[in-house]
Amino acid sequence: QVQLVESGGGLVQPGGSLRLSCAASGPPPGYYPIAWFRRGPGKENGGVAYINWSGGRTDYADSVKGRFIISRDKAKNTAYLQMNSLKPDDTATYYCAASWLVEEAYFSPPNFDIWGHGTQVTVSL
Repeated sequence: QVQLVESGGGLVQPGGSLRLSCAASGPPPGYYPIAWFRRGPGKENGGVAYINWSGGRTDYADSVKGRFIISRDKAKNTAYLQMNSLKPDDTATYYCAASWLVEEAYFSPPNFDIWGHGTQVTVSL
């Protein structure tokens, strides 16, 4: 059974950087897109960054454009989220999700059938 495991979260000061990883174990054959979502205190689960299988298409939430970069290493079945210039508003639990349902899943949670358990990111002095 395929699983996604996130890592790389932690406590960082405003303006700092973190790199999250999402490793897929036992992925079945197929071209699966990956997205990062986050749920902050009192906030809905929102899409942060998205990458399709080839890596040729990426999308970002407006709030993170220019600061976050999503990438993937298909040979390692791992996706990454490089987060720069972090702000207190970025504090949240970050989840990666993969889809074997559709080739282009974008930021629609129902399109994703496999989710990780999340990694906490706290941006504070």
